[in-house]
Amino acid sequence: MSDKELMQKNIEEFARLQKYMLLVDDRESAVYKEMKGRYTELKVILTSSGVNLTELDRIKE
Repeated sequence: MSDKELMQKNIEEFARLQKYMLLVDDRESAVYKEMKGRYTELKVILTSSGVNLTELDRIKE
């Protein structure tokens, strides 16, 4: 997998994960906490790769 393909995969996963997170009512649930952990991981990966998350980040936590 090329760097470009990996970056695209991570951006798509980040966007999809945010959609799911916005659907959760109980932010204290185990499911939300797991999603939040992955959200943080992806945010670090994308930021360190030079991706500007200003437009992509809808959660803002």
